[in-house]
Amino acid sequence: MGASPGDLRATTYEVTDGVATVTLNRPERLNAWTGRMEREYRSCLAAAEADPDVRVVVVTGAGRGFCAGADYDALSGIVDGGEYDDGIGDVPLADVGRSEDVDFAGHQSFVLGSTKPLIAAVNGPAAGVGFVLMCFADIRFAARGAKLTTSFARLGLPAEHGVTWILPRIVGVARAADLLLSSRVVLAEEAAELGLVNQVFEPADLLPATRRYAEAMAQSCSPSALRTIKAQLYDDMRGGLGPSATRAVVLLEQMAKEPDFAEGVAAHFEGRAPRFRGIGHP
Repeated sequence: MGASPGDLRATTYEVTDGVATVTLNRPERLNAWTGRMEREYRSCLAAAEADPDVRVVVVTGAGRGFCAGADYDALSGIVDGGEYDDGIGDVPLADVGRSEDVDFAGHQSFVLGSTKPLIAAVNGPAAGVGFVLMCFADIRFAARGAKLTTSFARLGLPAEHGVTWILPRIVGVARAADLLLSSRVVLAEEAAELGLVNQVFEPADLLPATRRYAEAMAQSCSPSALRTIKAQLYDDMRGGLGPSATRAVVLLEQMAKEPDFAEGVAAHFEGRAPRFRGIGHP
C-alpha cells in the first residue's frame, strides 16, 4: 500500500476496490474552502498518486454541499487587511503528479499533473473555488438540482485558479463567458445541457453511481493506459496536431510491448476480465 495522508480535519480519505474517495468535510459550512482544506486535498491526491492500489480518485462533499466556495470568514480577513485563512497548521504542501508546468501557487490546475483519473461527484452547491475544483476534475457527475456558479464577478474578484483556461475548453468560449461574466446560478440539469457535467443523477444515487463507474474503470482499464491517456489529453490541449499524432505513434510502439497490452488481448480471447497490475506493483 502507498502512503496515507495524516492529520486530516477538513477532509476524509478512504480506499476501497481500487478507488480513493476524498470527501471535503466541513458540512456545517457547506464545505467552504480554507487554506487547510486546500493542503489536505493536495495531500490526499498525493497519497492516491503514490498508492499502486489506487487506480481512480473520486472527490465529493460531506452533507448537502460540494464546496460553497471560499470561506466567508477567511474572505473577511482579507477585507480587514489581513491574509486569507491562516489555519493551515503544519500541513505540508504536498507534491502531486508528474509536471510542474500545471502546478501554480493557489491554483487548482495542479490536479492535471496527477496521473490517475479524477471524478467529481457534485452532490450540492459548487461556487467559486468549488466550481473550479469541479472543472479541473476529468469527469463530472452531479446531483439533480445542484446549484453551480462561478460567483467571482458578484464578489468583485477576477476569475481565479485558472478557470478561464479550463472552462472554455469544456463548454466553449461563449458559454464560458456567460457563466463567468454573469456569475449566474445554473442547476445541474442545465449544466449537463451545456456539457459542463457529464451526467446527472438523483441525489441518493449520485455517489453509488459514481463509485460504480469508478470501480468499473479501475477493474477493466489498464493503469498504464489511464496514466498515458490522461497525460495525452492535457498535454495535447496545449500543443499542435502534428506533435500529438507523432507522440501517439511513439507511445503505441512502446505500449504494445508492455504486459498490459498482452493481458488485454489475452483477456479478450479468453472471454474474461483483464487482470492488470497496478503501476508500482511487481
